[in-house]
Amino acid sequence: MSSSSSVSTAPTIGTSALNVPLLVSQLMATEQYPITALQNQTASYQAKLSAIGQVQSAVSTFQTALQSLTSASSFQAVTATASDPTVMSATALTSAAPGSYSLTVANLAQSQNLVAAGQTSLSTAIGSGATTTLSFDFGTINGTATGGVYGAGTTFTSAGGGIKTVTINSSNNSLQGIRDAINAANIGVNASIVNDGSSTPYRLVLTSSNTGAANSMKISVSGDATISSLLSYDPTSTTGQDLNQSLAALNANITVNGISASKASNIISDVIPGVTVNLTKPSATPVTLTVAPDTATVTKNVNSFVSAYNALSTTLAKMTAYDPSTQTAAILQGNLAILNIKSDLNGLLNTPAQGAGSLNSLAQIGINSQPDGTLSVNSGLLATALQNNFKDVAGLFAATGSASDSLVTYNSYTNSTQPGTYPLSISHLATQGSLTGSAAPGLTITAGVNDTVNMAVNGTSVTLTIPPATYSSSQALATEIQSLLNGSSAMSAAGISISASINASGNLAITTNNYGSAYSVGLNGGNGAANLFGGAPVALSGTDVQGTINGAGANGVGQMLTSSSGNSQGLSILVSGGTTGSRGTVSYSNGYAYTINNYLTSLLSSSGSLTASTNELNTNISDAAKQIAALQQGLIAKQAMYTAQYTALNTIMTTMTSTSAFLTQQLSKL
Repeated sequence: MSSSSSVSTAPTIGTSALNVPLLVSQLMATEQYPITALQNQTASYQAKLSAIGQVQSAVSTFQTALQSLTSASSFQAVTATASDPTVMSATALTSAAPGSYSLTVANLAQSQNLVAAGQTSLSTAIGSGATTTLSFDFGTINGTATGGVYGAGTTFTSAGGGIKTVTINSSNNSLQGIRDAINAANIGVNASIVNDGSSTPYRLVLTSSNTGAANSMKISVSGDATISSLLSYDPTSTTGQDLNQSLAALNANITVNGISASKASNIISDVIPGVTVNLTKPSATPVTLTVAPDTATVTKNVNSFVSAYNALSTTLAKMTAYDPSTQTAAILQGNLAILNIKSDLNGLLNTPAQGAGSLNSLAQIGINSQPDGTLSVNSGLLATALQNNFKDVAGLFAATGSASDSLVTYNSYTNSTQPGTYPLSISHLATQGSLTGSAAPGLTITAGVNDTVNMAVNGTSVTLTIPPATYSSSQALATEIQSLLNGSSAMSAAGISISASINASGNLAITTNNYGSAYSVGLNGGNGAANLFGGAPVALSGTDVQGTINGAGANGVGQMLTSSSGNSQGLSILVSGGTTGSRGTVSYSNGYAYTINNYLTSLLSSSGSLTASTNELNTNISDAAKQIAALQQGLIAKQAMYTAQYTALNTIMTTMTSTSAFLTQQLSKL
């Protein structure tokens, strides 16, 4: 019976004792932990960076919405609305005064139309082709036309614009050639051809380019008799009206608040100051034209301001929130820069405004804070404020100023100017430079005898040569001198202008158009000096305004007075007249939009807190990347070391295992 024995199985000679790659991999996974921690930290930095980017975007959007409210000019837009837009439309400049006007349009302005006798062909030559001149004069026709023809007693008064000519010869003496020649001359006449369907259908129509009674035409023709008999038009001659008037030139005739006005154009800009009216048809009944501040645009801008603020407030709340139910903090929860923005904006919105007149808070115009930190708008209260107190609403938002005296105008401010209302006192009003004669000027100017005058205006020397004539009046002579002075090259180069008039004593007075000590008029001789100004003319330099703002000293330059100290420092006003003494108050307000806009500009600047937070995070990300790179470089060397060590160990263990196996085999044979 055979017996069996159990023998341990030994590794085969040459078999590896260790799994070196697995061992090294496991060791390297442990070594990777610091890099993984840095990568996780980098991801957190990047998430915060993205969140701050969202905040910056919301801040920028809010600032954009503010732009339309930061400047006083945003509140100066004016609208002009007609009760019947089919009769007229209107636009208004910021200078237009709010008010209501009643307008009636009796008739529109129109251009004169003259129609020539019909021709059988467009291209057939008319007349002999001899050189012919068409002469056009424009002016006013006074007379009655029957069937397009004026009767006896009609007069024509030229507007004085000069005669305009068109030449017709053998190259253009067809109907279409005449049309093209007139149009090419660009003399204020539009020529066209109409086909009336008759046996001589082609009729030349001449239309004045401009509307208005003073743009009626008188046409003289010299040269070819055939063309003359076709195109001559003299409304004062019953035999010289070869053209037929189909439409008379007319002015637009309107009444404004019961006052009649006649205008050459249907676009009228000189009846209501600052308002341009575009007439489109006559009206049987009065049309009301209302000029008012543009409250619609301001309302839109205020709502945009609130919407953009709410978007920013929501973003800030979302980024800094903490959910107690899940015990989860938002990405920027606890971030000091973001928390400061929330606090700063809340403080700015709830700080009463100064210098804004009767208003000092947003709540007064219907903008209120909500429990969640957003704002709401009471449309009715906003509309009422804009309707009844538009000027102070402007001061509530924009950097602007105002004065209680109608002859004092707010001009500007500096960074030193503090919001507030300041008392104004004027001790001296600004004056103009002047030169006043001591006797009435002689009206007869004789060449070489009394026709030259040497003057100095603001230090600029000017020599006048007055055209010889016997002037109809002292004012006519003054007008001529004013034209000569203002038209001189020396005055034009220096940007100087003057006014010349006759004072109550009948003497000639030359006055600078500017106020202040920098302006003067002097007389330096000339053979006509005594004739114009007498023997003892008086020359006075202009003076600057003087006074105080807020009880402190102020600098005057011309009519401009600027505060030089205290809270009102830098506040500048224009004093255009009035009396000396107390002149009420001058107010200056930064306004909420202006103040918040400056804060946001600082916030987004290169030195602002958002930029600082962004820079800090970018630095952290960069530092982490450097640490990761350094660690990764070290891991490469460590992996190589581990691989070498365990490979050597594996070699030793493999050899020992082989030896053990060999000895075991040998012993089993004994």
